[in-house]
Formats: sequence, C-alpha cells, structure tokens
Amino acid sequence: QVQLVESGGGLVQAGGSLRLSCAASGGTFSSYGMAWFRQAPGREREAVATISWSGGNTYYASSMKGRFTISRDNAKNTAYLQMNSLKPEDTALYYCAASRVGGISPSRHFYAYWGQGTQVTVSS
Repeated sequence: QVQLVESGGGLVQAGGSLRLSCAASGGTFSSYGMAWFRQAPGREREAVATISWSGGNTYYASSMKGRFTISRDNAKNTAYLQMNSLKPEDTALYYCAASRVGGISPSRHFYAYWGQGTQVTVSS
C-alpha cells in the first residue's frame, strides 16, 4: 500500500515562498508519476504540476508557470513543490498524488494514491 505524507505548508505573506514535500512509502516511488493538486473551499480540486517517473517530463497549470517548480528525488522517495511569488489566490489545501503509470497527466483520475494534504495560506 502506497502512503504519501505532505509537509511544508503554512502561512506566508503575498510574494513569499514555500517548499512542499511529499514523502512516499510502501511502493516503488521511482516508477510512479507524481503530481501536486490543490483545492480551495467551494472549488474543485485542480492540478498544479505533475512530473514523470524520471523527472524528465513536467506539466504546469498555466497560472503556476514561472512561479512553481515540481521536482523529485528518487533516492529519497520524495517529491517537492517549490512555490515562489505566492498570491492570496494560491490559498488552498495542497495534495500530493501518485500514479503507477510513470507519465504525466493533469487529470485527477490518473492518480490512484493521495496524501491527506497540507494547508497553504497566503495573506495579502
């Protein structure tokens, strides 16, 4: 059973930065496609960024391009999301997700495993 545990969320002022981490256990992390999603109150869960098993392919939602960077360290079974130039509209619960298929996809249905989420709050 794959388990994903997110960390690194918190309260930050607009323009600030946060680095989220997703630690995986119970599976073959190096073969999984990984992703970050977020969900704000009253809104649907949306893809933030995804990364292939090797890290060679990535996808970013348009509003995150240039501000967020997804990466992974297969030796540490951990995926990361570096978030810079944060805006109040980035406030949401951020989820890590993993897919047994090693590619990338912005669809939530592509991912079978989910963490519990870490809250990111950006104040204006």
